[in-house]
Amino acid sequence: MSLVLMLSAAHPATDVRIVAKEGAALVAAGFRVRHLAPGDAAPETLHGVGLETFGPPRGWLGRLRGIPALARRAAAARPAVIHAHEPDSWLAGLLAARRCGARLVLDVHEHYPSRLDARLPAPLRPLARAALRGACRVLAARADAVVVAKDGLAGDYGGAARCTPVRNYATPVAVAPRRHRAGPVTLLHLGALGASRGALLMPALLAGLPNARLCLIGRFTDASEPDFRARAQALGVAGRIARHGWMDRDAAVALAAACDIGLVLFQPGVENHRLALPHKLFDCMLAGLPVIVPDFAGEVAAVVAEAGCGLAVDVTDAAALAAAVQSLADPALRAAMGARGRDAALRRFGWAPEAARLVRLYRRLLAVPEAYSAGRSLAPPSPAP
Repeated sequence: MSLVLMLSAAHPATDVRIVAKEGAALVAAGFRVRHLAPGDAAPETLHGVGLETFGPPRGWLGRLRGIPALARRAAAARPAVIHAHEPDSWLAGLLAARRCGARLVLDVHEHYPSRLDARLPAPLRPLARAALRGACRVLAARADAVVVAKDGLAGDYGGAARCTPVRNYATPVAVAPRRHRAGPVTLLHLGALGASRGALLMPALLAGLPNARLCLIGRFTDASEPDFRARAQALGVAGRIARHGWMDRDAAVALAAACDIGLVLFQPGVENHRLALPHKLFDCMLAGLPVIVPDFAGEVAAVVAEAGCGLAVDVTDAAALAAAVQSLADPALRAAMGARGRDAALRRFGWAPEAARLVRLYRRLLAVPEAYSAGRSLAPPSPAP
């Protein structure tokens, strides 16, 4: 049985896209899959994917220095395919593939040419983007395939003819959707928190909605948590904020289904926010919640518009956000939007076609016949009605 080595230099061993989506799809198609990732500990297997961790490097310099060791470790596994998930793991994967004869797949999760924008003065950003874009194209030309997680990324890796879209669409989860009722609403923010994700606007948003509550599921990933707490205290809304920390996906979506409106508050000025297609959008839709999303984020706004499941607004303005929440006060409206969003997440934006496209790519790479996975299913278990 061919081994597929998912290789990560930064993503955790239990990453949703890598393990619950791509890895699980390949396991269901008959491949043996292992994820080698940084971390202190992990279960032996998850969704049929074997998990192996190594001591996480410290900072970018540590990650760069760790590329040769990561390549040696990957080559020692003797995989048929190395599927690498960040630029430094792409380099490690390229070195390892040359040593052991494996095929190499690059998985592009985000817009990497813009990653240095925040660290550089504005005049230097175009030059840095051009240099990084050139590096991406060189690496893509040396890989056997490139997978892109969202639209708008393929141009830096040889275009549509070179890239296979495997978008971060929704995998079902067993949850009864929200039954919307009259009364004060509970807003929900899922996932990483920080200033660039709108955390510092949330206290002002609550202050403009005297009866609303806010449910936070996730951790702060920047230094803005003290400012968030101070603003919440100063505005007198701290008592209306429930913080739950990190939760596994099933528990998070179950708690989401007890809320009323999902928030996606990516702030402008970051290219990855403009191109975002986050898991939390689809998890809110699966939970039956209408969503409020950034009007500048093309893919997110397009999903919401096509599904008719929410509002795209100026997420830099707490007053505009409050007005959007107030426009969703009618529980019947929220229920209708939530139902449309859930249906779209299960059908139009469901994971199964993306999984099938990934499996077809692997069969071509390894010349595996269709009959190899006869009788197997790529679809996850059906969700609760």
